[in-house]
Amino acid sequence: MIRALATVFGLAALTLLAACTGRPSLDDPALSSRDFELQEFFAGTTVAHGQFQDRFGTVRRRFEVQIDGTWDGETLTLTEDFTYADGSAEQRIWTLRQTGPESWEGSAPGVIGTARGTEKGDTFNWTYLIDLPTRDGTTRVHFDDWMWQLSDTRVLNRAYMRKAGVTLGSVIIIFEKQP
Repeated sequence: MIRALATVFGLAALTLLAACTGRPSLDDPALSSRDFELQEFFAGTTVAHGQFQDRFGTVRRRFEVQIDGTWDGETLTLTEDFTYADGSAEQRIWTLRQTGPESWEGSAPGVIGTARGTEKGDTFNWTYLIDLPTRDGTTRVHFDDWMWQLSDTRVLNRAYMRKAGVTLGSVIIIFEKQP
């Protein structure tokens, strides 16, 4: 009985500690005077390099993404071709629509419902629920995805992944716009 109570209290403390982990906010002070415009940055060819780290910081997967972006004045379409370090590949095609001066909605295969995002200064925050392919099928995860435009040709991305309220880890990506 005492062991079971200790386990319950230990799990509760761990959950509380994980919930206290700092996250970015659109209210954070701006670090540049840039105005991140998704349709401008992602139109054309972009190459990205990234990795997934579990909640303990262990790198579990690395990848490269070739992105072809088109903007027709209403819709931004991003064709993402992922190549993973283990040799596997995946394609995801995002369709994004600007819904206001700083707001976006989007969808892609596997996304549950509508992804929603907001631009503010040099920052873009994007949240969505998605079924990600795994070796055993798919797993449904929530992404809290943050992008910061560092220069005219570079964007830093950190996405926090959760499942059933539990942090699984994060994805870190650097996007580089190609000439």
